Amino acid sequence: MRSFAAAALVAASMLATTACAGASGRVYIRSGPPPLRAEAVVVSPGPGYVWIPGYYNYRGGGYAWVGGRYERAPRARARWVPSHWERDRRGWYFVEGRWR
Repeated sequence: MRSFAAAALVAASMLATTACAGASGRVYIRSGPPPLRAEAVVVSPGPGYVWIPGYYNYRGGGYAWVGGRYERAPRARARWVPSHWERDRRGWYFVEGRWR
């Protein structure tokens, strides 16, 4: 039983050194994401749909790819600002995509 507790403590300390939350509420990651994947953009399902490109999300101690998709724009001239990772002195943090 003692070895299980020691292993859990080591795993928790590894996660704590990999990611941390800043005062802004951002979760910082020490290592940056892999290069973006090339995606095949399929034919739009109809007028008014915009391709939302894929991105890397950080889950369970590693980066996971979230594939691109089509989404209907909320208004006629809306433009999608893609999700992306930015870096500052604390590390890498995720910026959620949004309509503009």
